[in-house]
Amino acid sequence: MLASKHALSKSFGFAFEGLKTAVLQGRNFRVQIIIGALATILGFILKLNYTEWLHLVLIITIILVLELINTSIEAIVDIVSPEKQEKAKIAKDVAAATVLLASIGSVIIGVMLFLPKILIFLSQGSM
Repeated sequence: MLASKHALSKSFGFAFEGLKTAVLQGRNFRVQIIIGALATILGFILKLNYTEWLHLVLIITIILVLELINTSIEAIVDIVSPEKQEKAKIAKDVAAATVLLASIGSVIIGVMLFLPKILIFLSQGSM
């Protein structure tokens, strides 16, 4: 087991500093937070059930975590390879692709969660 050089409170401080950096400097992270917040608001409006909330929270969390990992990989690649190299490009592109694939999956999940409820909501409103 690895021993930590820092107190637990200091480790949490580093984590929150990382989140702060991602929010302030990461345009994509901010966009994904906004989309996640809008999906959450829609979930309240459409009265998602417990299982639907689990799916929604899980996919929002996965997207945000993958974006943080992608940002970390990009920063590390920039440090170790400041000049353009094909392998550095591959690392960055593949990391970005993980977020893209998860985002496509999240849209599909969003449609599966929200579309039936939106259609019911609209059909009740037109009566």
